Amino acid sequence: MSDLLEGLVISHLGQGIAVETSGSIFLCQTRRKLETVAVGDRVMITKSSPDQGRIEEILPRRSLLQRPSRNKKTRPVAANIDKVYIVFATEPHCDFLLIDQYLAICENKNIDAVLVLNKIDLTNIKEIEVELQQYQALGYDLHKVSAKQNIGIAELKTALNHHINIFTGQSGVGKSSLTNALIPDKQLKTNTVSETTKHGRHTTTAATLYHLPEGGDLIDSPGVAIFGLADLTEQQLAWGYREFQPLLEKCQFSDCRHLKDKGCRVRAAAEFGEISPQRYQRFLKLRGKMPAKT
Repeated sequence: MSDLLEGLVISHLGQGIAVETSGSIFLCQTRRKLETVAVGDRVMITKSSPDQGRIEEILPRRSLLQRPSRNKKTRPVAANIDKVYIVFATEPHCDFLLIDQYLAICENKNIDAVLVLNKIDLTNIKEIEVELQQYQALGYDLHKVSAKQNIGIAELKTALNHHINIFTGQSGVGKSSLTNALIPDKQLKTNTVSETTKHGRHTTTAATLYHLPEGGDLIDSPGVAIFGLADLTEQQLAWGYREFQPLLEKCQFSDCRHLKDKGCRVRAAAEFGEISPQRYQRFLKLRGKMPAKT
């Protein structure tokens, strides 16, 4: 076997995978029986030609985001993420249920979650100010930005530095506009990957990792509106609510479902206003959406 090289998976290109190593990009296939490779993975490859290779091994991951796939299975979206930036706006209508879902997943995956309110030049944010203050009180960072007007972009660039980051959020909130503001030559970089790997038209099916001009990396994943709850248990979902964490051991029963269970400390805290009743109600909704375990 030829020498192994360590590389970084930067894109899925049709049936091939673009791997960057020492500034060069190789179009790679994967060794049979290797688990699914995700953008952001560190891998070991062997070269089969000057610009092609084979992925022999996936190095240990420090984090992994997954999305629902067929037959109640999950599929990796991105690996080794440091921070998930949850982008939202008041137009389209702000989906706090989706925000809570992302936060719960990040809490369990040990990934930092950051909130980004986009389009602040267009909308009045007073109507969601109370909710935003609740998130900030829980320790979540909040960036108020406008991709169109270049408001808050410099601060966002600073926050992204030294980290592998990914944007997520519902459709229409301006993730692409933000990405383009942060990576002005994005199309040029995309074309470079295609040309280097001789793949012709760039047909990204999953995600692409870009090196940011000021430092740090950003994974752009158009199809990643939803990270599923499929690989979380009901107990993990409850743990995913930061304000629940100190209360969970105080419930009367260790298998408390935090619904109408006797002696539930979480439900009592919501009823007495010690924690956000709105967040508790959204927890119940998410709990009801969780796939049944077989």
